[in-house]
Amino acid sequence: MQFFSRMSPVRAYRDLRFFLSERQPYELWFLVLAVTITSVLVWAFAHDSYFEKEYKPNIIYVQQYRLDRTDAQIIAQQKIDQPAIDAARAKQAAREEKMRQSFKKVDDALNRIGL
Repeated sequence: MQFFSRMSPVRAYRDLRFFLSERQPYELWFLVLAVTITSVLVWAFAHDSYFEKEYKPNIIYVQQYRLDRTDAQIIAQQKIDQPAIDAARAKQAAREEKMRQSFKKVDDALNRIGL
């Protein structure tokens, strides 16, 4: 506990004030610039690291079919189910296209700056 008894906010403030009074004006501007750049980078990384986790449960219910179905019944059921399958495929294709466009946008930006 003897370590903490030597610490004093008033002495720390006086020490900081003495340190800053000994510096040249250009050194103080560089200090402000360094603190600003570091703060912006830390803020950017903290801001960019947050994202909402998308969780949508994909529950698949299995329908029981009779074993003695005819081919005509199977084809009729497939025709009934086809619009739902097409909609799911279109939704997936739209998601993939959106992702592709976002990557293309980043790639174009990198190409503009020469990377």
